[in-house]
Amino acid sequence: MSLSKWFKEKWVDLSRPKPGGGFEPCGRSEAERKAYPKCVPAARAAKMSSTEIQSAIRRKREAISKVKSLKKPVMVKTLAKLSKAKR
Repeated sequence: MSLSKWFKEKWVDLSRPKPGGGFEPCGRSEAERKAYPKCVPAARAAKMSSTEIQSAIRRKREAISKVKSLKKPVMVKTLAKLSKAKR
């Protein structure tokens, strides 16, 4: 995928679902009070199950809580790899 195509995608925040379905656009207008967003392309978010969404959000929040200084963004893979025991 080219970088220009990547920038043109519509990105949504998995941690902010809309009441009627879908997700709010990615970004934080209230950066001081809210938790960090878990952003993915809208096409990927539409294909994810509710369990996968909750897992992605939980892993993002856990990774942020382990980092003392938040001067850099914390990256967490959207889909967790299954362990060999779960396969």
